[in-house]
Amino acid sequence: MDLTYSEADQAFRAEVRAWLEEHLSGEYAALRGLGGAGRDHEAHDERLAWNRHLAAHGWTCLGWPTEHGGRGLSLWQQVIFHEEYARADAPARVNHLGEELLGPTLVEHGTPAQQERFLPRIRAVEELWCQGYSEPGAGSDLANVQTKARLVSASSTTEGQWVLDGQKVWTSNAHESDWIFVLARTEPGSRRHEGLSFLLVPIDQEGVEVRPIEQLTGGSEFNEVFFTGARTGADLVVGEPGRGWAVAMSLLGHERGVSVLGQIVGFSRELRGLVEVARGNGTLDDPVVRDRLARATVELEVIRLNALRSLGGTDRPAGADSIAKLVWAGWHQRLGELAMDVLGPAGLTARPGATYELDEWQRLYLFSRADTIYGGSDEVQRNILAERVLGLPREARG
Repeated sequence: MDLTYSEADQAFRAEVRAWLEEHLSGEYAALRGLGGAGRDHEAHDERLAWNRHLAAHGWTCLGWPTEHGGRGLSLWQQVIFHEEYARADAPARVNHLGEELLGPTLVEHGTPAQQERFLPRIRAVEELWCQGYSEPGAGSDLANVQTKARLVSASSTTEGQWVLDGQKVWTSNAHESDWIFVLARTEPGSRRHEGLSFLLVPIDQEGVEVRPIEQLTGGSEFNEVFFTGARTGADLVVGEPGRGWAVAMSLLGHERGVSVLGQIVGFSRELRGLVEVARGNGTLDDPVVRDRLARATVELEVIRLNALRSLGGTDRPAGADSIAKLVWAGWHQRLGELAMDVLGPAGLTARPGATYELDEWQRLYLFSRADTIYGGSDEVQRNILAERVLGLPREARG
């Protein structure tokens, strides 16, 4: 496929670059570089204001169809925006789960009433969302979900509602969110992928408790969420009741879309920064370190080109998402390990005078331990490739 950009695309890149340069100034200038994996606790309210500023100027939901409030931009223009956003060191947006995951899923599977109720508020960053998938016994094995929901019929005094009981874990930014989309078992006695439903549940209610989990990085962006008689409207099931697995998988497909290209640009910025650290402390003179940095540079360019090919090709290869997740997660984890080798003994201590304040390289190393787990662990991705792509015998499951 042709990986070059047209003149129109280059003009759009100039427009994005100029807008970011103009607007990442004044009250927003100090937000450059803030937020992101392991750092979502940084300046949340200020980044929320910035995200709403983006929305007010038409820089959210770029790929959504225009009839649903988006801009209907091409794949390449979406890629350009994410690349320029990362290159500008703009702050991590707080609306990723709503804009990039739930929104496109509602466009594809939601009812007109659901689309009218939720899409405008997602686009304007008026309501924040989190994802209720993983559970203590159903992390990478998502089909083992045990959270239950039952439908209570309407009466003369109340409308029909779903009533939820169960627990979710590793729920990113639930403590800052207004709503949670939940995969719950709604058919008693069902197993694995059958009998699951995709529900939209308000968080601010008596039956929902959010408990932040403190991480090694010092933040608490992950949470446990407990449902004890939590309620949501009978009409707030996306897709058919009992057929939520297909909706959930559709959403995960959006998770590995064009925003991955912006993530790769962020990785590139981290790598360049690490090269400068190595040059400054002399470790770049070590031929082994120099070779590892060179190898990381080549590998990242291959990852970028493969992502562009997979996203833009008409015949997307089977298992492309799993391959991409395996490759970039392993690369980023190795970058964290390399950062510790470049820092040497300095990487083992917190900043002077701080009780527990990590620098960016320590935080990178600690958070990158999770890269091969979240979003589908390496083991699960390899099983998907082995069983669904290569046709090998299925792994024995209890």
